[in-house]
Amino acid sequence: MSDLTDDDVILPVGSAGELSSGWWGMMATVATEASLFGYLIFSYLYLNSQTELHWPPEGLPKIGIGAFNTAVLLTSSVFVWLCERMVRRRRIRRAVASMAIAIVLGVVFVGIQMKEWHDHPYGMTTHLYGSLYFTITGFHVMHVLVGLIVLICLLVWTALGYFDEKRCAALRIGGLYWHFVDVVWIFIFTTLYVTPFFL
Repeated sequence: MSDLTDDDVILPVGSAGELSSGWWGMMATVATEASLFGYLIFSYLYLNSQTELHWPPEGLPKIGIGAFNTAVLLTSSVFVWLCERMVRRRRIRRAVASMAIAIVLGVVFVGIQMKEWHDHPYGMTTHLYGSLYFTITGFHVMHVLVGLIVLICLLVWTALGYFDEKRCAALRIGGLYWHFVDVVWIFIFTTLYVTPFFL
C-alpha cells in the first residue's frame, strides 16, 4: 500500500508537448466547419452572378444593424480571451465576469439575428436569395448556440475553480471554437451585407 496521501498526488497538467490532443481535435473541427461555410458562401456568390433577378430582392441590406451585430460578436471574443488571461493570472472573479459578459453578448447577437429574420418580408422557400440567406445565417446561429453552451460550461468550471495557470486547456479549446464562430461571421457579414453594394 502506498504512503502517498491525496495532497501528495500530482495530477498531470496535460498531454506531452505544448498543444493537447483536444486542441488538435478542435482544429480539425474548425477546418471541417470552415469548409462548410466556404461552400455556402461560394454558392451564394456564384448563384448571385448567374441570376437576373434583383439581389437581394428587398433592396440593399441594412448594413447598420449587421455592423452592430458584428461588433457585438467580436467584442464577445475579446471577453473570452480576457477570461483565459485572468485565469492565468489567478484573478478568478474577473475571469468569471469576463466569461459572463461574453455569454450575454452572444445571446444579444442571437436575439438581433432572430429579429432580423422576423423583419424580412420573405422566408426560406420564397426565392433563391431567401434560401441562401436563411441557410447561411441559420447554420451560423446554430454554431453560435453550440458555442454558448460551451461558454456556459466554461463559466461554471471557472467559477468552481477548475482552472489555473497550468490547467486551462479547456478554456483555450473552447475559446478557439468561439473565435472561429466570430471569424466566420466576418465573412458572412461581408458576403451578405457588404457585397450587394458592389455587385
